[in-house]
Amino acid sequence: MLVARAPEAPDVNLSLLAKTSILGLVVGAGLAAGAGGSADAHGSHGGHGAPVVGVPAANARSGIADNVLTPSATETSVAWGSLPLVNPDTANGVTHYGYNTATPGPLTQAADEARKTEPDKNVYLVFNGHHYLYQGHEGGPRGYVTRIDLDQTDPAKRVSLVSDVAADGSAFPTIDGLTWDPFTHQLLLTAESKAPAGGVLGVALDANGDPVDGKAIRLDALGSGGYEGVQNDKDGNVWLVEDIGGAAASGGKVPNSYVYRFRPTDRTDLTKGGTLEALQVVRKDGTPATADQLQANPSDPFIADLHTYGTTFRTRWVTVHSGAPAAFDATAAAKAAGATPLKRPENGVFRPGSDFREFYFTETGDTSTTSTLPGAFGGVFRLSQSGPSAATGTITIAAVGDVAHTGLDNISFLTRDDLLIVEDAGDGLHEQRDALDSGFLYDLGAAKGRGAPKAPTAVRWLAEGRDASATFDATGGPSYNDGDNEITGIHVSDGDPTAAGLLGAKLPNPAGSAWRTFWTQQHGDNTTWEVRWRLGR
Repeated sequence: MLVARAPEAPDVNLSLLAKTSILGLVVGAGLAAGAGGSADAHGSHGGHGAPVVGVPAANARSGIADNVLTPSATETSVAWGSLPLVNPDTANGVTHYGYNTATPGPLTQAADEARKTEPDKNVYLVFNGHHYLYQGHEGGPRGYVTRIDLDQTDPAKRVSLVSDVAADGSAFPTIDGLTWDPFTHQLLLTAESKAPAGGVLGVALDANGDPVDGKAIRLDALGSGGYEGVQNDKDGNVWLVEDIGGAAASGGKVPNSYVYRFRPTDRTDLTKGGTLEALQVVRKDGTPATADQLQANPSDPFIADLHTYGTTFRTRWVTVHSGAPAAFDATAAAKAAGATPLKRPENGVFRPGSDFREFYFTETGDTSTTSTLPGAFGGVFRLSQSGPSAATGTITIAAVGDVAHTGLDNISFLTRDDLLIVEDAGDGLHEQRDALDSGFLYDLGAAKGRGAPKAPTAVRWLAEGRDASATFDATGGPSYNDGDNEITGIHVSDGDPTAAGLLGAKLPNPAGSAWRTFWTQQHGDNTTWEVRWRLGR
């Protein structure tokens, strides 16, 4: 049995020494008995995919706690908040990986500490044999994009600034989602804000993975909305998953966010325009489920049916906007077009081996144990189509959320069948259930079984801890910094920057040296980790 050991705390000593944790199954101190527990808590997952032993429970929300990983994995830090940027924008306080120093204050636990920037979605790319990890930053006074040089052994020289300036010289919004578009050779960045601030920006990279000019171009044709998830398919379409919380209703919140697909006029140049579409789900009687209906009646039985395992609904794409690029409110336009809103969908990815015919996306839900509305705890949905550009398809829930498995956010496939999902439940729900966030593995192959399908079992591969800096923020730190740590940026890739390397195009092999897994422990020390899997049977 392996016991978690406390890593160094760079927020206190600003150490530039790399942190390594070998963490495993813990049944004693540091875990709340039964906190966030469920029937999946013990044992390994089925024989269809990777044999991963489950962590028995989430960490309780009490004091400082280490991350606890399945004994099937180890993790090593690759970057953390106090690392300096090798090319800082000092004038704007963009000086460190996880802190913006435009707010006066030290990089430590103090009443006026610098703003934490919250590195978010990770993108791993290999250019000419050089290994890089890119990420956008979600918090602080301005957005920016960083690159971790995974081959650099000196931590002080490891992280560089890719972009913090828009094409017109202004600051761009804080960044949540990130992906690599091999057709345009751009990093696509999403700003999770309501119109007009939200939307998609592009930053061009050259053949060496360096920024061409470091300027982010706003891609107006993709609309302005609270976009978070962003992915490309093999046809060059851009899929967007929106996360905007709905208005409060009796017992919870109304559905208010959409899933989009942008079909470009020219997949090598998104500035030339195209057609933005939004997903519409069709009721069993053949009529669409619209925002007007679901927001007027958030207890509509359709919502409960959509969140019931084994149900399937037909889908179609409705046009939100088309023609020449022009700024527009995508959320309002999707509602007017009759698209179907959901309860805070966040991120999506194509299933490997499906030839981009299966798209899985998470839905966060209401993140409160007091919610009594249907769909309160979200889940994971599967959208199936005959091809990525098809006009119609079907949707079914692949995993139903509950109190112990909710706030589902980032998503990545570890193998063809093994789906990694991580929680972002928030401090309020952490307190309600006395449990910090977890990362889960769902074996979709085992869920098929023989005969009738059965719901997949969630195996906890990660029980996130709470570092000293996040604990300080949660218990009285400055109001502009978030509290508990959050799991974000789960990412599995071999780094192939060509169209053949699009997420979902290849079958991942976590046991192979080319495939690497990353996640970020957002807030607090803002540490990004690399996970190494030990999957021998």
